[in-house]
Amino acid sequence: MNPFDGKSLSTFFFNFSISDVGVSVVKQRMQLHQSEFRNVWACARHVYRAEGLSAFYVSYPTTLAITIPFNAIQFTVYEHIKRFSNPRNEYSPATHVVAGGIAGAVAAAVTTPLDVAKTILQTRGTAKDADIRNVRGMLDALRVIWMKNGMKGFGRGLTPRVLTAMPSTALCWLSYEFFSSCPFFPFLGTPPQPVCSTEAAIRTD
Repeated sequence: MNPFDGKSLSTFFFNFSISDVGVSVVKQRMQLHQSEFRNVWACARHVYRAEGLSAFYVSYPTTLAITIPFNAIQFTVYEHIKRFSNPRNEYSPATHVVAGGIAGAVAAAVTTPLDVAKTILQTRGTAKDADIRNVRGMLDALRVIWMKNGMKGFGRGLTPRVLTAMPSTALCWLSYEFFSSCPFFPFLGTPPQPVCSTEAAIRTD
């Protein structure tokens, strides 16, 4: 059996994203300014008792909406930069790191508005503003962002998101290219392209 079977990987990342979204809600609540929570379990219990189980997964559709364009943009930018800077397609750590970092930065920047919406959904239970507290989904969150902050609201957190994505995707692509060039991989099958995503392999919020 090929350990890199696409179906197995899809199942793995689906299950990973389901659990990761719930953990991300707890992380976001604990990172808020003057957060009342001092440990993970206290935060998780409070969210469950105050808002129910759905509070942990209200941002899941938005997370998927971020992951798809993020990876599409990232793969496209990476391949274009790699072809330009490494036309012989040789293993070149410097090329892979630079191309991966730039690809991650572009993908993170483009998907920042959706990430802002996701953050609002994950922290709505702590908001004092009634409009934010009653946000029900991604489109509703985007509407509230526009209403409260205008266009600039969609770019909040852009710089730290890009700075977090760059090293993560650079290392992700470097690892992928390294193992792709290793002689033992023909016995295992071709490795899949990496899922260097802000919602799976990296956590940027």
